[in-house]
Amino acid sequence: MKFFLIALSLISWINSAQAKELIYSLSPVKVAQNVYAFIGSTDYFNRENGGNIVNTGFIIGTDGVIVIDSGPSLRYGLQMRKAIRTITPKPVTSVIITHHHPDHFLGNTAFPDSEIYALPETIEAIKVEGDGLLENMFHMVGDWMIDTELKLPTKAISSSKMVMSGRSLRFLPLNGHTQGDLAIMDEQTGVLFAGDLAFYNRTATTPHAHLHNWYDSLDILMNSGFKTVVPGHGPIDQDGASLEQTLRYLKWLEATLKQAAKDGLEMTEVLRLKTPEEFKSLDLHRDEFYRSVSHLWPDIVNETLPLIAQDLD
Repeated sequence: MKFFLIALSLISWINSAQAKELIYSLSPVKVAQNVYAFIGSTDYFNRENGGNIVNTGFIIGTDGVIVIDSGPSLRYGLQMRKAIRTITPKPVTSVIITHHHPDHFLGNTAFPDSEIYALPETIEAIKVEGDGLLENMFHMVGDWMIDTELKLPTKAISSSKMVMSGRSLRFLPLNGHTQGDLAIMDEQTGVLFAGDLAFYNRTATTPHAHLHNWYDSLDILMNSGFKTVVPGHGPIDQDGASLEQTLRYLKWLEATLKQAAKDGLEMTEVLRLKTPEEFKSLDLHRDEFYRSVSHLWPDIVNETLPLIAQDLD
Protein backbone atom coordinates (compact mmCIF):
# COMPACT_ATOMS: atom_id res chain seq x y z
CA MET A 1 0.00 0.00 0.00
CA LYS A 2 2.84 2.37 0.85
CA PHE A 3 4.46 1.67 -2.52
CA PHE A 4 1.13 2.25 -4.27
CA LEU A 5 0.69 5.63 -2.57
CA ILE A 6 4.23 6.66 -3.47
CA ALA A 7 3.65 5.63 -7.08
CA LEU A 8 0.34 7.52 -7.13
CA SER A 9 2.02 10.60 -5.72
CA LEU A 10 4.77 10.33 -8.33
CA ILE A 11 2.24 10.07 -11.17
CA SER A 12 0.35 13.05 -9.77
CA TRP A 13 3.59 15.05 -9.56
CA ILE A 14 4.55 14.15 -13.14
CA ASN A 15 1.12 15.11 -14.43
CA SER A 16 1.25 18.38 -12.50
CA ALA A 17 4.71 19.15 -13.87
CA GLN A 18 3.60 18.36 -17.42
CA ALA A 19 0.53 20.54 -17.05
CA LYS A 20 2.69 23.40 -15.83
CA GLU A 21 5.07 22.98 -18.76
CA LEU A 22 2.20 23.13 -21.24
CA ILE A 23 0.95 26.57 -20.27
CA TYR A 24 1.66 29.30 -22.82
CA SER A 25 1.22 32.11 -20.25
CA LEU A 26 -0.49 34.34 -22.80
CA SER A 27 -0.80 37.92 -21.61
CA PRO A 28 -2.76 40.48 -23.66
CA VAL A 29 -0.78 43.63 -24.49
CA LYS A 30 -2.91 46.71 -25.14
CA VAL A 31 -2.01 48.22 -28.51
CA ALA A 32 -4.85 50.76 -28.77
CA GLN A 33 -8.40 51.19 -27.49
CA ASN A 34 -9.99 47.71 -27.69
CA VAL A 35 -7.05 46.32 -29.67
CA TYR A 36 -4.66 43.80 -28.07
CA ALA A 37 -1.78 41.55 -29.08
CA PHE A 38 -0.09 38.45 -27.71
CA ILE A 39 3.66 38.74 -28.25
CA GLY A 40 5.48 35.46 -28.83
CA SER A 41 9.09 34.37 -28.51
CA THR A 42 11.54 35.24 -31.31
CA ASP A 43 13.13 31.80 -31.10
CA TYR A 44 12.56 28.74 -33.29
CA PHE A 45 9.83 26.18 -32.64
CA ASN A 46 10.92 23.96 -29.76
CA ARG A 47 9.49 21.88 -26.92
CA GLU A 48 10.05 24.68 -24.43
CA ASN A 49 8.02 27.36 -26.21
CA GLY A 50 5.42 24.98 -27.68
CA GLY A 51 5.51 26.83 -30.99
CA ASN A 52 4.62 30.19 -29.45
CA ILE A 53 6.96 32.20 -31.65
CA VAL A 54 4.20 34.29 -33.20
CA ASN A 55 2.33 37.51 -32.55
CA THR A 56 -1.43 37.10 -32.58
CA GLY A 57 -4.09 39.58 -31.51
CA PHE A 58 -7.70 40.51 -31.06
CA ILE A 59 -10.04 43.44 -31.60
CA ILE A 60 -13.08 43.99 -29.38
CA GLY A 61 -16.17 45.02 -31.32
CA THR A 62 -19.64 46.01 -30.23
CA ASP A 63 -21.02 42.47 -30.01
CA GLY A 64 -18.01 40.21 -30.33
CA VAL A 65 -14.28 39.73 -30.65
CA ILE A 66 -12.22 39.43 -33.82
CA VAL A 67 -9.11 37.27 -33.46
CA ILE A 68 -6.10 37.85 -35.69
CA ASP A 69 -4.35 34.48 -36.22
CA SER A 70 -5.18 31.53 -34.00
CA GLY A 71 -1.65 30.40 -33.10
CA PRO A 72 0.28 27.13 -33.42
CA SER A 73 -1.98 24.60 -31.68
CA LEU A 74 -5.39 23.81 -30.25
CA ARG A 75 -3.91 24.36 -26.79
CA TYR A 76 -2.75 27.85 -27.79
CA GLY A 77 -6.16 28.73 -29.22
CA LEU A 78 -7.96 27.57 -26.07
CA GLN A 79 -5.58 29.50 -23.84
CA MET A 80 -5.99 32.53 -26.08
CA ARG A 81 -9.75 32.36 -25.57
CA LYS A 82 -9.21 32.20 -21.80
CA ALA A 83 -6.85 35.20 -21.91
CA ILE A 84 -9.34 37.19 -23.99
CA ARG A 85 -11.99 36.58 -21.31
CA THR A 86 -9.78 38.40 -18.80
CA ILE A 87 -10.36 41.51 -20.92
CA THR A 88 -13.93 41.06 -22.19
CA PRO A 89 -16.80 38.58 -21.79
CA LYS A 90 -17.80 39.03 -25.44
CA PRO A 91 -17.62 35.91 -27.62
CA VAL A 92 -15.10 35.38 -30.42
CA THR A 93 -17.26 35.81 -33.51
CA SER A 94 -14.55 35.94 -36.21
CA VAL A 95 -10.99 34.70 -36.74
CA ILE A 96 -8.81 36.15 -39.50
CA ILE A 97 -5.77 34.19 -40.70
CA THR A 98 -2.93 36.21 -42.23
CA HIS A 99 -1.18 33.34 -44.07
CA HIS A 100 -0.66 29.57 -44.07
CA HIS A 101 2.43 29.10 -41.90
CA PRO A 102 1.62 26.73 -39.02
CA ASP A 103 2.19 29.09 -36.10
CA HIS A 104 -0.58 31.30 -37.47
CA PHE A 105 -3.50 28.94 -38.14
CA LEU A 106 -3.24 25.61 -36.29
CA GLY A 107 -5.23 27.01 -33.38
CA ASN A 108 -8.33 27.16 -35.59
CA THR A 109 -9.81 24.10 -33.91
CA ALA A 110 -10.24 26.15 -30.71
CA PHE A 111 -12.88 28.30 -32.47
CA PRO A 112 -15.60 25.89 -33.64
CA ASP A 113 -18.37 28.49 -33.43
CA SER A 114 -16.51 31.31 -35.21
CA GLU A 115 -16.28 32.18 -38.87
CA ILE A 116 -12.64 31.83 -39.95
CA TYR A 117 -11.52 34.14 -42.77
CA ALA A 118 -8.47 33.99 -45.04
CA LEU A 119 -7.36 34.84 -48.56
CA PRO A 120 -8.22 32.25 -51.22
CA GLU A 121 -4.49 31.66 -51.75
CA THR A 122 -4.07 30.90 -48.05
CA ILE A 123 -6.98 28.46 -48.03
CA GLU A 124 -5.53 26.64 -51.03
CA ALA A 125 -2.06 26.51 -49.45
CA ILE A 126 -3.52 25.00 -46.26
CA LYS A 127 -5.34 22.39 -48.35
CA VAL A 128 -2.11 21.45 -50.12
CA GLU A 129 0.44 21.75 -47.30
CA GLY A 130 -1.62 21.63 -44.11
CA ASP A 131 -1.23 17.94 -43.28
CA GLY A 132 2.53 18.11 -43.68
CA LEU A 133 2.78 21.29 -41.62
CA LEU A 134 0.72 19.75 -38.83
CA GLU A 135 2.82 16.58 -38.79
CA ASN A 136 6.02 18.63 -38.72
CA MET A 137 4.75 20.64 -35.74
CA PHE A 138 4.09 17.41 -33.83
CA HIS A 139 7.71 16.44 -34.47
CA MET A 140 9.06 19.82 -33.35
CA VAL A 141 7.00 20.62 -30.25
CA GLY A 142 5.56 17.28 -29.19
CA ASP A 143 2.78 17.16 -26.59
CA TRP A 144 1.83 20.80 -27.07
CA MET A 145 0.10 19.65 -30.27
CA ILE A 146 -2.08 16.96 -28.66
CA ASP A 147 -5.64 16.99 -30.12
CA THR A 148 -4.71 19.66 -32.68
CA GLU A 149 -6.36 18.94 -36.01
CA LEU A 150 -6.40 20.67 -39.36
CA LYS A 151 -9.32 23.09 -39.69
CA LEU A 152 -9.66 25.08 -42.90
CA PRO A 153 -10.85 28.69 -42.91
CA THR A 154 -14.57 28.83 -43.62
CA LYS A 155 -14.75 32.14 -45.53
CA ALA A 156 -12.59 33.44 -48.38
CA ILE A 157 -11.87 37.18 -48.22
CA SER A 158 -12.87 38.84 -51.46
CA SER A 159 -13.36 42.48 -50.46
CA SER A 160 -11.01 45.26 -49.41
CA LYS A 161 -13.20 46.37 -46.51
CA MET A 162 -15.54 44.64 -44.12
CA VAL A 163 -17.43 45.53 -40.96
CA MET A 164 -17.06 42.84 -38.31
CA SER A 165 -18.71 43.17 -34.91
CA GLY A 166 -19.11 46.88 -35.56
CA ARG A 167 -15.43 47.42 -36.44
CA SER A 168 -14.46 48.68 -39.88
CA LEU A 169 -11.52 46.63 -41.14
CA ARG A 170 -9.44 47.28 -44.23
CA PHE A 171 -7.95 44.19 -45.86
CA LEU A 172 -4.73 44.41 -47.85
CA PRO A 173 -4.35 41.21 -49.90
CA LEU A 174 -0.62 40.95 -50.59
CA ASN A 175 2.09 38.36 -51.10
CA GLY A 176 5.85 37.88 -50.98
CA HIS A 177 6.42 36.12 -47.70
CA THR A 178 4.01 33.47 -49.02
CA GLN A 179 1.68 33.32 -52.00
CA GLY A 180 -1.05 34.90 -49.88
CA ASP A 181 -0.25 37.44 -47.16
CA LEU A 182 -3.14 39.35 -45.62
CA ALA A 183 -2.54 42.56 -43.69
CA ILE A 184 -5.44 43.93 -41.62
CA MET A 185 -5.97 47.56 -40.67
CA ASP A 186 -8.38 48.47 -37.88
CA GLU A 187 -9.58 51.78 -39.28
CA GLN A 188 -10.83 53.09 -35.94
CA THR A 189 -7.37 53.00 -34.33
CA GLY A 190 -4.96 52.76 -37.27
CA VAL A 191 -3.46 49.52 -35.92
CA LEU A 192 -1.97 47.46 -38.74
CA PHE A 193 -1.60 43.72 -38.24
CA ALA A 194 1.11 43.08 -40.82
CA GLY A 195 1.46 39.32 -40.41
CA ASP A 196 4.82 37.93 -41.48
CA LEU A 197 5.37 40.62 -44.05
CA ALA A 198 7.00 42.39 -41.09
CA PHE A 199 9.63 41.02 -38.70
CA TYR A 200 11.10 43.30 -36.04
CA ASN A 201 14.42 42.63 -34.33
CA ARG A 202 14.01 39.06 -35.52
CA THR A 203 15.40 37.83 -38.83
CA ALA A 204 12.85 37.25 -41.58
CA THR A 205 12.13 33.71 -42.74
CA THR A 206 11.97 32.86 -46.45
CA PRO A 207 10.74 29.27 -47.06
CA HIS A 208 8.02 30.44 -49.49
CA ALA A 209 9.38 33.88 -50.31
CA HIS A 210 9.23 35.82 -53.55
CA LEU A 211 11.49 38.72 -52.66
CA HIS A 212 10.42 41.33 -55.20
CA ASN A 213 6.75 40.78 -54.43
CA TRP A 214 7.64 41.14 -50.76
CA TYR A 215 9.33 44.50 -51.48
CA ASP A 216 6.19 45.72 -53.26
CA SER A 217 3.99 44.58 -50.36
CA LEU A 218 6.15 46.40 -47.82
CA ASP A 219 5.95 49.57 -49.92
CA ILE A 220 2.14 49.33 -49.87
CA LEU A 221 2.13 48.83 -46.09
CA MET A 222 4.47 51.77 -45.53
CA ASN A 223 1.99 53.98 -47.37
CA SER A 224 -1.14 52.53 -45.79
CA GLY A 225 -1.65 55.30 -43.23
CA PHE A 226 -1.08 53.12 -40.17
CA LYS A 227 -0.49 54.52 -36.68
CA THR A 228 0.87 51.33 -35.08
CA VAL A 229 2.27 48.13 -36.57
CA VAL A 230 1.93 44.69 -35.04
CA PRO A 231 4.52 42.61 -36.92
CA GLY A 232 4.21 38.85 -37.25
CA HIS A 233 7.28 38.43 -35.05
CA GLY A 234 8.98 40.84 -32.67
CA PRO A 235 7.86 43.88 -30.69
CA ILE A 236 5.09 46.31 -31.64
CA ASP A 237 6.29 49.51 -33.29
CA GLN A 238 4.78 52.97 -33.62
CA ASP A 239 6.58 54.31 -36.68
CA GLY A 240 6.91 51.49 -39.20
CA ALA A 241 10.44 50.56 -38.17
CA SER A 242 9.54 46.88 -38.51
CA LEU A 243 8.56 47.38 -42.15
CA GLU A 244 11.71 49.33 -42.96
CA GLN A 245 14.00 46.91 -41.14
CA THR A 246 12.47 43.92 -42.92
CA LEU A 247 12.91 45.63 -46.31
CA ARG A 248 16.55 46.55 -45.65
CA TYR A 249 17.39 43.03 -44.54
CA LEU A 250 15.74 41.34 -47.51
CA LYS A 251 17.42 43.68 -49.99
CA TRP A 252 20.80 43.05 -48.38
CA LEU A 253 20.13 39.31 -48.51
CA GLU A 254 19.25 39.36 -52.20
CA ALA A 255 22.15 41.64 -53.16
CA THR A 256 24.60 39.48 -51.19
CA LEU A 257 23.45 36.24 -52.80
CA LYS A 258 23.46 37.74 -56.30
CA GLN A 259 26.97 39.08 -55.84
CA ALA A 260 28.11 35.71 -54.51
CA ALA A 261 26.66 34.02 -57.60
CA LYS A 262 28.44 36.50 -59.88
CA ASP A 263 31.67 35.83 -58.00
CA GLY A 264 31.27 32.12 -58.63
CA LEU A 265 31.07 31.15 -54.95
CA GLU A 266 29.93 27.69 -53.90
CA MET A 267 27.08 27.41 -51.40
CA THR A 268 29.50 26.38 -48.64
CA GLU A 269 31.42 29.62 -49.24
CA VAL A 270 28.21 31.67 -49.21
CA LEU A 271 27.30 30.24 -45.82
CA ARG A 272 30.55 31.69 -44.42
CA LEU A 273 29.80 35.25 -45.54
CA LYS A 274 29.61 37.73 -42.67
CA THR A 275 26.50 39.50 -41.47
CA PRO A 276 26.69 43.34 -41.50
CA GLU A 277 26.72 45.08 -38.14
CA GLU A 278 23.23 46.45 -38.82
CA PHE A 279 21.74 42.97 -38.75
CA LYS A 280 23.86 41.26 -36.11
CA SER A 281 21.43 42.38 -33.41
CA LEU A 282 18.53 40.54 -35.07
CA ASP A 283 17.56 37.34 -33.30
CA LEU A 284 18.63 34.18 -35.16
CA HIS A 285 20.50 36.22 -37.79
CA ARG A 286 23.01 33.47 -38.60
CA ASP A 287 20.51 30.61 -38.43
CA GLU A 288 18.04 32.35 -40.71
CA PHE A 289 20.79 33.38 -43.11
CA TYR A 290 21.78 29.72 -43.47
CA ARG A 291 18.14 28.76 -44.04
CA SER A 292 17.62 31.54 -46.58
CA VAL A 293 20.69 30.47 -48.52
CA SER A 294 19.24 26.96 -48.77
CA HIS A 295 15.85 28.37 -49.86
CA LEU A 296 16.98 31.06 -52.29
CA TRP A 297 20.41 30.11 -53.62
CA PRO A 298 19.38 27.71 -56.41
CA ASP A 299 16.97 30.21 -58.00
CA ILE A 300 19.37 33.12 -57.62
CA VAL A 301 22.14 31.13 -59.32
CA ASN A 302 19.77 30.21 -62.15
CA GLU A 303 18.74 33.85 -62.54
CA THR A 304 22.25 35.27 -62.29
CA LEU A 305 24.23 32.94 -64.58
CA PRO A 306 22.28 33.85 -67.77
CA LEU A 307 22.86 37.54 -67.00
CA ILE A 308 26.58 36.91 -66.64
CA ALA A 309 26.57 35.05 -69.97
CA GLN A 310 24.80 38.01 -71.63
CA ASP A 311 27.42 40.40 -70.28
CA LEU A 312 30.18 38.22 -71.75
CA ASP A 313 28.60 38.13 -75.24
